[in-house]
Amino acid sequence: MSSPTAAYAPRRTAPPVRPGLRRLRPRARVLSPGEAHERRVRRRVTLAWGLLFLNVLTFYKGTWNQLPLIIPIPSVVGKIMTQGALPAALLAAMSVNRRMLIRPNVFLGLLTLLFAEAFISGMHPVGHIVGTLYRTTRLGGFVATLWLLSPWWGRRDMLLVRCHLKALGVVLGTVVLGFLVAPGRAMAQGRLSGEFWPITPVQVADFAAVAFGLVVVLWFCGEAQRRFTVTALVVTGAMLVLTHTRTELIAMMAGILVAGLRVFMVQARVRRLFAITAITISLVVIVFSSVLTTWLARGQSTSQLTKLTGRTNVWGAVVNAPRDEFQVIFGYGLSNKAYTGLPIDSNWLAAYFDLGLIGVAICAALLLFVLVSAYFQPPTPQRALALFLATYLLVTSLTETGLSDASVYLLELALAASLLLPPLAERRRLE
Repeated sequence: MSSPTAAYAPRRTAPPVRPGLRRLRPRARVLSPGEAHERRVRRRVTLAWGLLFLNVLTFYKGTWNQLPLIIPIPSVVGKIMTQGALPAALLAAMSVNRRMLIRPNVFLGLLTLLFAEAFISGMHPVGHIVGTLYRTTRLGGFVATLWLLSPWWGRRDMLLVRCHLKALGVVLGTVVLGFLVAPGRAMAQGRLSGEFWPITPVQVADFAAVAFGLVVVLWFCGEAQRRFTVTALVVTGAMLVLTHTRTELIAMMAGILVAGLRVFMVQARVRRLFAITAITISLVVIVFSSVLTTWLARGQSTSQLTKLTGRTNVWGAVVNAPRDEFQVIFGYGLSNKAYTGLPIDSNWLAAYFDLGLIGVAICAALLLFVLVSAYFQPPTPQRALALFLATYLLVTSLTETGLSDASVYLLELALAASLLLPPLAERRRLE
């Protein structure tokens, strides 16, 4: 009960505001020099990572549906944007790392070895010499930028994961915008594709699956809010279904399963989610088995499914291509991952074709290093994210290319490796 004097105490009221005058807003908090420097560093690292992501995006005139882009971008302008993003990313990394400090680690050492092997194989290229020289130089710039960003690997706030999610959000946002503006164009052949930027259904599925998996694992570890998680999963899950892509869906589920099992014993929410998911999947398979079979078949015959939509024919031709001893060991040089005009669609055969047996061994070492390092580390959000990315890339490497050249897949593998480094004991300003 309030005291008697409190009942008769005069109430404090806000001072009257004169007409025509606005109430002053509280001043923003002044950042300390250290906080201001940290903000500048985060912005530049985000810019460098976003430019790397832009560089590994493909650009060609028209959409996957053989239609012009909604906002026509000249081919020259699009290629300048993607190809010019790499030197811009290198400059951004140099601006934030003026002392050129690097953080030595096994992964970047193997990646540098991959570039050296590509340089050796490019000395005797077979095919387009200019194209091989450009791809080799591009891989070198890609690796150099990652070296310059290595001081920010292993941060507790997972800065690079946030940078990658932002880049994925921008690209997927253009796909969603194209679907809202012109749904008929975006789904012209029954599969979702980009209409503002030429993004194929497989690329849309890859971006959506990685974003979906990263958000799920972050939620597993209590690093993502529920509202953000639900929104992100609904959007990316719908996009993944609309692309009708099987490999990325299976790879995402495998990655989430492996990452979830590593935190199964320490997170009660993971145990509950696994139980609910197991029951839900069982009921869906029983009730909608025919619908799922039709969706997975995508109208293809048994022969097409057995030959993996014609991939096995190309794989046989790649294996039987004439080679001398040098080409068996070092390959033909970096190419556009196609043989006689047909895509190879297998990272291991593409690596064998471009970089020979040594290239295949280096790609395998990159994946195994991330998987083994993540397995033997204590249960942390960083380890769970690295396991998801490595497992996802391991499955997709069977029918997709990219781990032997500068690509989104290699960038995501570098992201997984960055999560496994221990945080620096003392952060030094890079000026």
